[in-house]
Amino acid sequence: MKRSEINQIIRDGEDFFRQNSFYLPEWASWDWDIWQRKDKEEIHEILHQELGWDITDFGLGDFRKKGLLLFTVRNGATAEAGYEKPYCEKIMIVDDGQVCLQHFHWDKVEDIINRGGGTLLLQFYNATAEEDLDRENPVIVYVDGIKRLLPAGGILALNPGQSVTLPQKLYHSFWGEGKVLVGEVSKINDDHTDNRFYEAIPRFPEIEEDEPITYPLTKDTIRLR
Repeated sequence: MKRSEINQIIRDGEDFFRQNSFYLPEWASWDWDIWQRKDKEEIHEILHQELGWDITDFGLGDFRKKGLLLFTVRNGATAEAGYEKPYCEKIMIVDDGQVCLQHFHWDKVEDIINRGGGTLLLQFYNATAEEDLDRENPVIVYVDGIKRLLPAGGILALNPGQSVTLPQKLYHSFWGEGKVLVGEVSKINDDHTDNRFYEAIPRFPEIEEDEPITYPLTKDTIRLR
């Protein structure tokens, strides 16, 4: 992805957050110069738990069709890290028809929440022992605590205010019918080791630096550790 594209996606994302009265932490709008001047101990949790902007096209070069804007608001750590916070919260924007591709998490359990805008559509498959798509057995999910049984490959529609709980090793993809503000509440998040995409695609994009950074991605801020 080009840095100019990423910068514009973030600007558009800020507008959509404001339209939906969702407010980000103050450091979400720090420019790159501010980040580089900050005391690293002061912002240790932000850097090490990879909080902030996360834009990806999964290395496929077509963000508008296959991509995702995420912002990690908070992300925990185990007691071994010096403090214990066993949860994570993200906010995402899914554009009309924009797909987050089939994947599951080995460890993370998460709630996906339609926070506003259009309808969020999700498709589910159980994972086989070989981590393939189970195209035969039905899927069980809970929508706001209510048990739902879906056929393999079934599609669930979430209207604003609705949520679904996704257990470990449940393949899921999602896309918007209209532009959707999507929340995620989960166990600790690790995007480097806990994602299993059905297709062999990278989680983070390569970036072509064709203009200066406006607001850095987590991919940028980890260089400051």
